[in-house]
Amino acid sequence: MTDTAEQHERVPDEDRKARLRERRLAAHRAAHRVMARFGFHQTLRERLARLDGAADVYDLDALSDVYGDGVVEALETKVAALLGTEAAAFFPTGTMAQQVALRCWAGRTGDPAVALHALGHPEVHERNAFREVGGLRPVRVTSEPRQPTAAEVRDFEEPFGALMLELPLRDAGFVLPSWEELTEVVAAARERDAVVHFDGARLWESTVHFGRSLEEIAGLADSVYVSFYKSLEAFGGAALAGPAELVAEAKAWRHRYGGLVFQQFPTALSALVGLERELPRLPEYVAHARVVAAALSEGFAAAGTPWARVYPRVPHTHDFQVWLPYDPDVLAEAAVRTAEETGVVLFGNAWDRRGPDVAVTEIHVRAAALEWTAEDVKAAVGEFVARLPGQAG
Repeated sequence: MTDTAEQHERVPDEDRKARLRERRLAAHRAAHRVMARFGFHQTLRERLARLDGAADVYDLDALSDVYGDGVVEALETKVAALLGTEAAAFFPTGTMAQQVALRCWAGRTGDPAVALHALGHPEVHERNAFREVGGLRPVRVTSEPRQPTAAEVRDFEEPFGALMLELPLRDAGFVLPSWEELTEVVAAARERDAVVHFDGARLWESTVHFGRSLEEIAGLADSVYVSFYKSLEAFGGAALAGPAELVAEAKAWRHRYGGLVFQQFPTALSALVGLERELPRLPEYVAHARVVAAALSEGFAAAGTPWARVYPRVPHTHDFQVWLPYDPDVLAEAAVRTAEETGVVLFGNAWDRRGPDVAVTEIHVRAAALEWTAEDVKAAVGEFVARLPGQAG
């Protein structure tokens, strides 16, 4: 056993992961080239600087918000207009927004069953919140790493009152259906007299893949949730959009859930800034993500890396996955070492196990990635592969 292996075994797993994360964040801040610079990479001063120029999107001489009026109402009006809905309600989190939405729908349909994908956010990331907090009963339409099909929805063996579709489906690789597939799935739910709710945390960037406007996409559903921080780089927050009567009821439940916060002006302002500055740029990020994905595939092929996968091969949004046949700890160490030694961050996110010696990570293409050419990406792949076991020298 090598000294490195002995040291690895002696360090508790959680401590080792914490140290690795600290190294990754430090390397990311020091790097001269990254794919994205998110808020959690920045200091408080840098985050507050995001509000510079906020006077261009809202009157800063207006009174501050109190329990959801003022700038919060302005944001709700803006979102409803963008999505073509009668109304919208601001929520501090998407988890709360969706619990409330589907609770409201359950009361209207009389059926607490919510059909959704097994990889959907509520099933994977919310500690059974639908069941434990909302009294809802999630039923899994499919667990395949793709969007549900119309046949699966139409032929599902249990009744359900609502169908929830995550667009895009993050844990399957940020995948979207085709426009035709989406309309067929929605029609299948309607045939069963079910309402349709879109988990649209990342809906903003789906317009390129669908070739449709936000209003057309949202118009297929009975209600839609959108996030302000995942793509728009706001400080946080979410909105639930839909019919005015539903939104009014949702606001009552928002209060009951503790989501009617005294003041939200920093988050609301940052969301308005994101809608003004980032939303128009998302198609550019999606287009460049396809350049990055192709260059990654070519780079791994040139390096002779076995069974390297970019998924989807042509990204549906500006986010996608990379799969490599190594232990995730090995890949995480190689990624951090590459960043520390070259000042270039190709893989800035954690690696997760997906099978024996197979790991996956996410690539997020944002404004910083626009500086990368295809050749830059391939060169970075070479540097990374050179630091994998058996590749150096």
